[in-house]
Amino acid sequence: TRVRSSAASDVYKRQAINRSLRRMDVERLDLLQFHWWEYGDDRYREALHHLDELRRAGKIRYLALTNFDTGHLRCIVDDGIPIVSNQVQYSLVDQRPAAHMANYCAQHGITLLAYGTVCGGLLSDRYIGQREPGRTALTTASLSKYKQMIDLWGGWELFQELLVALHQIGKKHDLSMGVATVAERAILDRSVVAGIIVGARLGIAEHLADTARVFALRLDAEDTERISAITSRAHDLYQRIGDCGDEYRH
Repeated sequence: TRVRSSAASDVYKRQAINRSLRRMDVERLDLLQFHWWEYGDDRYREALHHLDELRRAGKIRYLALTNFDTGHLRCIVDDGIPIVSNQVQYSLVDQRPAAHMANYCAQHGITLLAYGTVCGGLLSDRYIGQREPGRTALTTASLSKYKQMIDLWGGWELFQELLVALHQIGKKHDLSMGVATVAERAILDRSVVAGIIVGARLGIAEHLADTARVFALRLDAEDTERISAITSRAHDLYQRIGDCGDEYRH
């Protein structure tokens, strides 16, 4: 929803923050993540300055972003807004953050929160040796989205090679370490990544125990080289899609 005037926008944001504080029964939001769809409307800078005023007033502890590209993150930092993290899509299939975002964040003390790390569940043991799923088999929006990413990345045949390699790496370390666990660990090992966001469907696919195994896994140089030998043969999604978040703005 767009707010027509600056004054109305400030009131709306303050009301939204106060509503969240009441609902969670806290005096301060630990982290507020900000997203903006249309870069052509540069009021995102004004909005962030107001949110920073609320931060300084003690309503918010940290300000963060969601799906901002490197160029617009740079503008925000240059405006003096203290950003602690940017939530972006990051996986062994989608390594666009490594192109420019990761280096810029490392230079400015900003971390990344990675989602899509298991490609909506496609990076899992259940798809090893399976035929390429058609549209009817992609039963969730996430599966459809990440299957399109895989198509752009290198296709199902190369993806199968990646699945087999991740499965074998997991077996090498522990029989309980599956494809998803290795894929998650590989992204967590990127120095600028502070955490990964793994989706759950309550009562259907919660996989809490499987996800927790990532903390016990340590990949070695041989593992990393084996993964890179496959991903290096894929297409560069930065060249095909653009920077982080650009897929939502085309």
